[in-house]
Amino acid sequence: MKIAIGCDPNAQTAKEDIIAFIEKKGYGEVTDFGSEDPIYARVATKVGEAVASKEFDRGILICGTGLGVCIAANKVKGAIAATVSDVYSAQRARLSNNANIICMGAFTTGAKVRELLVDAFLTNEFVPGCSSQPKVDAYVEYDMNRE
Repeated sequence: MKIAIGCDPNAQTAKEDIIAFIEKKGYGEVTDFGSEDPIYARVATKVGEAVASKEFDRGILICGTGLGVCIAANKVKGAIAATVSDVYSAQRARLSNNANIICMGAFTTGAKVRELLVDAFLTNEFVPGCSSQPKVDAYVEYDMNRE
């Protein structure tokens, strides 16, 4: 699995911890899209574009709350980003919503929780034909038809 990761300067340590966790677990190849730019929207859209283009399988974004990077990533056509703060939401982001990017808060979630969120996101898959399929199809169709 190819994983794109990025954050704002406030989340540098959290990002480094997550990269180490992914490498330790052997989940795949991680590419760091940076953390130096205080305008988090720039790194979020870069990760969004990389995932939406299918160059990367999944993306992980971190800022203070996870909200700003999520909003920015969702502006990219084909990016499906979800802010997660609990394991159930991280699982459902994949299982029910086919999210390809998760967003987390460095200030709102602890290091161990972030590991659990990443684990849930990277080890679950969307189930085609499930009861959520029509819902996912509806927002993907809207997304692909917008200018």
